Parts: sequence; C-alpha cells; structure tokens
Amino acid sequence: MTTISIVTGASRGLGRNTALSIARQGGDVIVTYQRRADDALAVVAEIQALGCKAVALPLDTGNVSGFAGFASELADVLRHHWQRDSFDHLVNNAGHGDYALIEHTREAQFDGLVNVHFKGVYFLTQALLPLIADGGRIVNLSSGLTRVSFPGYAAYAAVKAAVEVLSVYMAKEFGGRGIAVNTVAPGAIETDFGGGAVRDNPEVNKVFADMTALGRAGVPDDIGPMIASLLSENNRWVNAQRIEVSGGQGI
Repeated sequence: MTTISIVTGASRGLGRNTALSIARQGGDVIVTYQRRADDALAVVAEIQALGCKAVALPLDTGNVSGFAGFASELADVLRHHWQRDSFDHLVNNAGHGDYALIEHTREAQFDGLVNVHFKGVYFLTQALLPLIADGGRIVNLSSGLTRVSFPGYAAYAAVKAAVEVLSVYMAKEFGGRGIAVNTVAPGAIETDFGGGAVRDNPEVNKVFADMTALGRAGVPDDIGPMIASLLSENNRWVNAQRIEVSGGQGI
C-alpha cells in the first residue's frame, strides 16, 4: 500500500526537498504551508509529475488553537483523496530562524521560537496522533547546534534540544502502537532559512564549511533523501534516536 506522509513547512527548503524525496520513493505527500500557497502548489505539481498524489494544506504551526481544525480538515482530505482514515508519516519540519545573542534576545523572539519549534511540535503531534496509522513514523527536525555551540543561536538551539528530549518520550509513549519516533539534526544548510545567511553570505558559509569535516556547508539534497530513507521499511528498527546529518560539523 502506498504511504501517505505529512511534511510541515514543505513549500521551501528542507521541507520541499523532503516531500520530493518521499515522492521519488513512491510515497504520497500532504504538504503544509503558512503563507507561500503558490510555492506549495508548485511542490504539489512536482510530486504529481513523479506519479504520486499530493495535496497542499495551510497550517500555522505556531498557533495551537488552529490544530483541531487542521486535524478535521486533514481527516476529510484523507477520506476524499485516499479513501483512508489515517496517514503513515509525520515530519515536523516547519520552522524559522531568529538569532540574537542572549543579552539582546527579546521575549517576543524567544516566544516565537518556542511556539513554532517546540510547543507547535508537541501539540500538533498530539492533535494528529489519532490519525497516525499504527506502525507509522514521526520525524522531528532538530539542529546540529544542539551539539556544537555558536554565538547568537542560544534560544534556537535550546528549543531544538527540547524537541530532541520530546522525541525520546514520544517514542516511549507511542511504542505500543508500533510508531517509531526519531530526531534528524541537520548541520548548516544552504537554504533561505534564517534569511539565507548560510546560502547567501560567503563569510558565514565559510565559517560553517571550515567547521565541517567534509569541507563545505550542506545543501537540501543532503537532508531530504536521508529523511525519506528513515521513513522507509528499511529503517523500521531505528527508534528514539538523534541522527545528525551534518557532514561532520564541529568534530
């Protein structure tokens, strides 16, 4: 049976690459987006061109009050497009970069990171848990910055570290249903994330390249296929793990 994966924040960057990588392995995908409807529909078209089904749904992962409505809409989409009442994989990818030294961090910045990267992951997973098929998979996105410190990233890294702990508890609590939960922690990647600093600023790019054993910053194609492979049956026994995909950053 064809799998159905939800990838949050899939209109761009790592989410887009992950959604396309899943489709290249034959999986159907539901992509979510916050503001970039046109970009999300373009991803849907690319997935369909690969011979797979895809639907784009709006979702603000920082707004917990909207999760019940999203779950209801998702249930309708599953019945209408797939004649199913469940999906197989949840990739909690959606996020944003907001960086400042600790002494300059504003409460609004901090709250925004917590709401999207931690609180949103916690309560979106809770809301969708009744729709996840037994034997399914959850992948939560973290960061290489939970292991290697870099000035200005304290709040971002702290909420990602919280997600890593949460993933272990999810694996324990959902294990009775055969649901595996893992964390994928990318290193510095050349996308528009965080204003495109790694991709567009040669100095920043070089700093991270020099920190990495393979001598360069990462690109989306380094991450999406790995996540897709983690969702496959080939990795069904991988559970409760933090898997860093960074080219050897900071070793």
